[in-house]
Amino acid sequence: MFSPVDPVLLPIFSSPWPTLIILSSYLLFVLKVGPKLMKNREPFDLRGVIKVYNIFQIVYNSWMFLYTIHFLFVLRAYDLGCMNTLPLDHEHKDRERYFSNLYLINKFIDLVETVFFILRKKDRQISVLHVFHHVSMPFAVYIGIIYNGYGGIATSYCLMNVMVHVLMYTYYYLSSVSESVQKSLWWKKYITISQMVQFAIILACITYSLSQPDCTVPKVTSYLSGILAFSFLMLFTNFYVRTYVLADRKRRD
Repeated sequence: MFSPVDPVLLPIFSSPWPTLIILSSYLLFVLKVGPKLMKNREPFDLRGVIKVYNIFQIVYNSWMFLYTIHFLFVLRAYDLGCMNTLPLDHEHKDRERYFSNLYLINKFIDLVETVFFILRKKDRQISVLHVFHHVSMPFAVYIGIIYNGYGGIATSYCLMNVMVHVLMYTYYYLSSVSESVQKSLWWKKYITISQMVQFAIILACITYSLSQPDCTVPKVTSYLSGILAFSFLMLFTNFYVRTYVLADRKRRD
C-alpha cells in the first residue's frame, strides 16, 4: 500500500508510477533503443548543449550545497549526532522538503548525461557502474522520502554528493572548452577519489548515528543507506584501481 510518511508531496511523486516509468524508459533507451537508433548514424555534435548542461549542473548543485550548509550549520535544524527527519509541524519543515525535492529532481536530471553518451556514440563510457549509479540513486532517494520522510540521515548523503557534483561538472565544463584546456587538467582522478571519500564519510555518519543509544534514526533506512554507500565505495574503488593504478603500471611496463 502506498502510504508516504509525509503527505505533502510534489504531484509527480504522489504515485510511484512516474518514477518507475522514467527509470524503465531510461534503461530501455540506454540498453536497447538508443544504441539501435544510433547504429548506422553519425554521432551528434552536442558540444554546445553539453556546455549549457554542465553550467546548469554547477549552479544547481552549488545552490543545493549552500542551502543545505545553511540548514545544517546556521539554522541548526538537526542534531548532527542523530540526524532525524523533522516533525511535520516544525518551523523548518518546508525548508527540509525544499532541499530534499531539489535533490531528488536532480537525480532524474542526471539521467540526461547517459542520453548524451548514446547520441554521441560514446558507448564505452556507459559502464555497469554508471548505469547502476544513475538508476539506483533516484530510486533510493524516492523510496527514502516516501517511507522515511524528507531529509534526516539522508541529508549527509545529499551534502557530500552535491559537493562532489560541483567538482565533477566543473571538470566536465573545463574539459569541453578546448583540447588545450583539457590536456592541462591534471585532477581527473581526484574526482573519483572524492567520490570514494564521500561514501566513506557517509558510512561513518551512519555508523555514528546507529551507535548512539538514544538516537531514533530509523534503523532499516540507515542500514539500507549504508549498504548502498558501501556498494558504491567498492564499485568506485574497483574503477579507480583499474583505471588509474593498473593502467599506469601497464603504461610504465
